[in-house]
Amino acid sequence: MNLINTGIKKGLIRFDEDRNFITYIHQNKKRNYNNPEEKVQAETFLTLVLIYGYPENRIKQFIPVQMGSETKEADIAVYSDDKCQETYILVECKKEDLTDQQFNIAVDQAYSYAVAEGAKYVWTTSRIKNQYYEVPDKKPKSRIEIPDIPQFGINKLAPYKYVKGGISQTDTDEKNIVAEPAPPNAFGIKQKFFELQVVSESELTKIFIQSHQALWGGGQRNPSVAFDELDKLIFCKIWDEKHPRKTGEPYDFQIFRDEDPEDLLKRIKKIYAVGEKEAPEVFKDGITLSAQETLTIVKYFQRINLNKTDLDSKGKAFETFMGSYFRGDFGQYFTPRPIVKFIVDSLPITHKSRVLDTSCGSGGFLLYALDKVREQANEFYDPINDEKDHYKYWHDFAEKNLFGIEINDQIARTAKMNMIIHDDGHTNVIASDGLLSDTEMQAKSGNKEFKYNSFDFIVTNPPFGSSIKQTEKAYMHQYNLAVKEVDWLNTTASALSLSNGTLRDSQSTEVLFLEQCHKFLVEHGYLAVVIPDGILTNSSLQYVRDNIEEMYRIVAVVSMPQTAFSATGAGVKSSVLFLRKHKDKQTEKISNQKARLKEQIKTDNNYLATVEKWEKEKADTIKKLEADAKAKNPKANKKEITEMIQADKSAVQSAFTDKVNLLKEELTEKYFLAKQTALDDYPIFMAIAEDIGYDATGRSTNNNELIEIGKELSKFIAHINKTEK
Repeated sequence: MNLINTGIKKGLIRFDEDRNFITYIHQNKKRNYNNPEEKVQAETFLTLVLIYGYPENRIKQFIPVQMGSETKEADIAVYSDDKCQETYILVECKKEDLTDQQFNIAVDQAYSYAVAEGAKYVWTTSRIKNQYYEVPDKKPKSRIEIPDIPQFGINKLAPYKYVKGGISQTDTDEKNIVAEPAPPNAFGIKQKFFELQVVSESELTKIFIQSHQALWGGGQRNPSVAFDELDKLIFCKIWDEKHPRKTGEPYDFQIFRDEDPEDLLKRIKKIYAVGEKEAPEVFKDGITLSAQETLTIVKYFQRINLNKTDLDSKGKAFETFMGSYFRGDFGQYFTPRPIVKFIVDSLPITHKSRVLDTSCGSGGFLLYALDKVREQANEFYDPINDEKDHYKYWHDFAEKNLFGIEINDQIARTAKMNMIIHDDGHTNVIASDGLLSDTEMQAKSGNKEFKYNSFDFIVTNPPFGSSIKQTEKAYMHQYNLAVKEVDWLNTTASALSLSNGTLRDSQSTEVLFLEQCHKFLVEHGYLAVVIPDGILTNSSLQYVRDNIEEMYRIVAVVSMPQTAFSATGAGVKSSVLFLRKHKDKQTEKISNQKARLKEQIKTDNNYLATVEKWEKEKADTIKKLEADAKAKNPKANKKEITEMIQADKSAVQSAFTDKVNLLKEELTEKYFLAKQTALDDYPIFMAIAEDIGYDATGRSTNNNELIEIGKELSKFIAHINKTEK
């Protein structure tokens, strides 16, 4: 039961029917609950009563404070007497969406109110962040930051706030309500300690964003560097939560009483050192933050439990924060979650499957594959009663069967962090150019698992629009799709010489990735890839489609709406292509069939002889033009004759070219018709998705056609696996 519901139940607060206004019953004060600060105010008031145990009659809200000649209003005052004459705690409440700088101003304001009122303690809260101070009795009243305010009836503060097995600070029941002082603990202190909190997606997103802004400092530090440093501290937070400790033992990632910020930094670095040993590929560089900056971030994260926060909420929060950050700094376009989920849900991935994303970005596809296998574990093991078997089922998959490649080193580290936040699977995420050969990739990463012909599924959204130039990348020659295609109807010597393999000057990344994925897949392995529609429709890319039908059995083409990537900053019309890798013999068979068809069509239509005949007729016509011109102008030289017949010669050449092109079009059409009959016929799943759950701005439409399409596609793939051996 949450604080608000408990407060209503116990008669501390009530709402109007539409929940627009809240009334604090004891003081009979009605306030606008739509005000963001009021939500924080209500929860803080209930925390003081229900969690910290203060009697309602000793709490006043919205009280006047005399500051020189001005009268200000303090949010909450807690008194040490029933007559409310001695101010004990002064509380300042602010809205959640507050920058670190704004929060510090609120701290100054609250402290000045506390001094004016003679309070002993100060609590400033935005709910996202909390800071507590003790006000000395003597001047100068320098601030003493403390881990928490005292609970009711407690005179001696504990040296920390959060311990394993402590009480919940948000969910209340009778055992958590501090109406009576707790028995003394090992420190002789009766104060109760708190367990880390599980937080919502929106709250976690705000924590990520505000902590990053605090490190970035509006330009004092490069946003990219700030992101890296935040990464490191989040790792430390996760490691600290996972560290084995007995019930009642304090967490290390928190503020301790009477501790210098340098002492806190030393403790955090000690946690980081463990990470450096256990995951050296992630923890490459040491923490460079100052002690004060580290203290700032610890204040944001110390109260929350990252490991126990719902995986989906955690993932969405991280991706929301990361997406807005990376779009600004790197121009990266992350695949929207509905598309990722559709792709992974459609494929028969199991805990034994080897899964790869060749352009993994922040790891969205990998995380959905992991979540899919985690859900499958529920079918075999009870998460609580069979905890070890359940954990082993999906964690072995995460550790041994899940692989990602990301060209940008920082985004690769972010993907690893995303995986660790989701309880691991980061080991096989490497920073590498995804178009390198498998041996080069293995050598550079030190990971021997990135082998060709070894993956059951590849799920990916390769970068669109960028080109790989032959002069820049030495690996271009390794790709058939980087070689100029030979026009089977071209009879010139220069065209025929291309059969030896002339490299293109450049090739688009998405085209090369289609071939690279083919190399990585096992026979009958599946590729699900987001591609620009140009690959499916542009006549100039027919050779790509020809290669696809030789390499793969085309399983499905699902068209995405024009707005699919608009919210992430990209406007390219795209589709999701599902492909199943042919056996080598099948690829060779199709290639040979097509080659024989082409030769047969040329033979049946007497193509070479016809073109040669037309070539001779063209040459004879031009010679006649030259002879006629010479006869009319006997004194003209060769250059003058050429100039005289230039227009007629061009007309002859144009007529010849048109005639040949018309014949080529005719034979090409015959080839495509013959190919449809000659090649093995099979059904292809086709679908057009017009509404995929969000509009061009990213707002939910509450309707996602991909869910039903995915169900039908999943059945179609199961049928293929059963019937097409």
